[in-house]
Amino acid sequence: MAVFTPVSEQDARDFVGGYDLGEVTGLHAIAEGVENTNYRLETTSGRFVLTLFEGRTDAASLPFCLGLTDHLGAAGFPSARPLRSRAGDWIGELNGRPAAIVEWLTGAWLRSPSAGELVQAGAALAGFHRKAADFAGRRVNPVGPAQWRVLLERSASGARSTEDRALVAGCRSALDRIGDPFADDLPSGAIHADYFPDNVLFHEGRLSGVIDFYFGCDGPFAYDLAIALTAWGFDGEGRRIPGAVEAFRRGYEGVRPLTAAEAEALPLLGEAACLRFTLTRLHDRIFHDPANLVTPKDPAAFYRRMDYWRVAEAV
Repeated sequence: MAVFTPVSEQDARDFVGGYDLGEVTGLHAIAEGVENTNYRLETTSGRFVLTLFEGRTDAASLPFCLGLTDHLGAAGFPSARPLRSRAGDWIGELNGRPAAIVEWLTGAWLRSPSAGELVQAGAALAGFHRKAADFAGRRVNPVGPAQWRVLLERSASGARSTEDRALVAGCRSALDRIGDPFADDLPSGAIHADYFPDNVLFHEGRLSGVIDFYFGCDGPFAYDLAIALTAWGFDGEGRRIPGAVEAFRRGYEGVRPLTAAEAEALPLLGEAACLRFTLTRLHDRIFHDPANLVTPKDPAAFYRRMDYWRVAEAV
């Protein structure tokens, strides 16, 4: 369960008292997610999500993240807009954590999306890139190339098992080869940077929402696409799902065709995406706090995906 900071109903009532949302009628922990604490909040005004920001979500980045979702929502993109308190603030404090209330989006994420749903997911990501083009906020990637080296060295210091040491060695080799893959000439802007299936909701066969923009930052659009292809195109063991990468990319390029430079850079960016998620998962597994009721995800599942992108790069 993704609850790092417990919230009682009285805590919620006290926090919601600063909003025009009526009375709290229900509070339920949301099991999905591994970064922040989330509750389904029910009030006499409706259903919402109460989020307490933990771990890698720096409080200073929240105006960017929440501003981006608000900007997108105002432009007609299906993102959950944040609510302002009576004082006009998006961000408050609850149990020692920055906290916010955002709209509830109907739908559920898909564990086995069809080709048509993959096309929809790709088209939505391209639509996000287009609608975010005039967003004025700026944020440096919190898990960019400089942080990869930090995660690698910290993981190396804590790795004890044979498997973890092998992953550290493999990631070191990959990082030395990849370096900083973000070429200055690639089209860039606000990106989601965590466009995984569990952050995209579907309802009655149609894409109904995109959530969890808390890794959002400035970056190459093609890198955001590479992350998404790496997330949607493979199963939980890191094996390629036949046709999935192609369907997702077809949906994306139906809305926003890649430039020649983006298409050429995509395999290296895909390998970089694999490295980024291998390193964060490896670090989280090595330094897992048993008190947190979240099972660390397998870093090897992303490490295995590098082979796909290396082959693509060689073609």
